[in-house]
Amino acid sequence: RNTRVLQIAAYSSSSVNTWIIGTRPRTLPAAVVPVAVGAACAVGIDSAASGPSGIVWWRLVLCAVVALALQVGTNFANDYSDGVRGTDDARVGPVRLVASGLKSPSAVKRAAMISFATAALCGLALALATTLWLVAVGGAAIAAGWFYTGGPRPYGYAGLGEVFVFVFFGLVATAGTTFVLRERITTLSIVAACAIGFVICALLVINNLRDIPTDRLARKRTLAVRIGDRPTRVLYVALIAVTFIGVAASALAFDRPWALLGVLGVAAAAAPCRAVLNGASGKDLIGVLGATGRLQLITGALFTLGLAISG
Repeated sequence: RNTRVLQIAAYSSSSVNTWIIGTRPRTLPAAVVPVAVGAACAVGIDSAASGPSGIVWWRLVLCAVVALALQVGTNFANDYSDGVRGTDDARVGPVRLVASGLKSPSAVKRAAMISFATAALCGLALALATTLWLVAVGGAAIAAGWFYTGGPRPYGYAGLGEVFVFVFFGLVATAGTTFVLRERITTLSIVAACAIGFVICALLVINNLRDIPTDRLARKRTLAVRIGDRPTRVLYVALIAVTFIGVAASALAFDRPWALLGVLGVAAAAAPCRAVLNGASGKDLIGVLGATGRLQLITGALFTLGLAISG
């Protein structure tokens, strides 16, 4: 408890720092990596938009802004909804703005709405340049971000968080970036999206593993709460394993051999997987969450580089 008080006091010293903490920086690779991989999948694919090798850079930049704004908006929406419900009153993880009293619920809700509006405006520009179907996709993504823990029946409280994360931060973000850049969806982008979706799900799984005790008390029935501690640990390791299977499949099945560089990321997977299987809990899992974020960044960067070189 004394550590929590010191954390809050430290964050209170700077309003800017407080808002940065509220964005949950460790989760932001989940927004950047899919866009990078989707762009790499687009390299070497001919299209009416830009030819076989060029990238329409303003489209790529807007894809990144959309993904980051959706991630930040979802994080603020989660902070707001869990804070007003009291779910975050007893936390092991990083300080939350509403639950700690660092920011008012209305201010955090407003931050979420601003983030979602930013994603919507940038997404609309991309839709006007490609297809208006993207408006529906973007609307669904924003709804998924809000109703994860918001609304009368949040799906995150029903154990469906991993499904929506895989769909929107894996499939939609990765294959969607390829589509925006080339105006077509490729099989490669779907396979690569699955690989990225799995490692992003691992981030959520480790977060929910840490919070099993407090989520049970709050009646937040995440997948981790539903299946229990040990199966959640096995699921985490399985998600990491299938990530690298997906990376290898992307390289070998689509004549992109340099994409195998992504498999080198397995070196960064050893420590967090070992910690999880050895029973790390509570605050120790905060370190595992950070290591999983680094694993995602390293694997994503190498995978992106390899896909682009091979393209």
